[in-house]
Amino acid sequence: MSQTAANSLTAPAPGTYTIDPDRSAITFRTRHVFGLAGVDGSFSVLSGRIRIAAEAAESGATAVVDAASFTTGNDTRDKVVRSDKYLATAAHPHISFTSDVVRESQGSYTLHGELTVRATTRPVELLIEQSSSGAEEISFRATTKIDRYAFGITADKGMTARHLILTLDIVASPA
Repeated sequence: MSQTAANSLTAPAPGTYTIDPDRSAITFRTRHVFGLAGVDGSFSVLSGRIRIAAEAAESGATAVVDAASFTTGNDTRDKVVRSDKYLATAAHPHISFTSDVVRESQGSYTLHGELTVRATTRPVELLIEQSSSGAEEISFRATTKIDRYAFGITADKGMTARHLILTLDIVASPA
């Protein structure tokens, strides 16, 4: 990957990196109350690996997210979202992502993969907005838009927004 004017991308050294759950985060933004109010929240990353290849297109990543870590700071709402009505975290404790390809287009990089939520797997693209690397770690910021209906999570149509904008801030160390 090269440095671009549109975003800050620094090519990390080829190799395998282990995601640091304590220093990585997934935040989201969505809307509720018929789209009138914004909701911000987060999920915790449990584990993951990033494989950087000499050719960016051959790079990939895997990650496991703790579905029960869903939080917005509103305990009542968070319990409902963790329930069978939405995420069903008792039956589906993990959300997973797997990718085996990075594509470059006009200086931007997109990680193409599959997201599994509640045993439903759908394609997803993560736009890599920032990356940096050093001797001891690499870090990435990526964003994506998720359609919850695509994963069969259709409760409270109208009251709860259909889409979530996710931002992933990932830090990883050489494996």
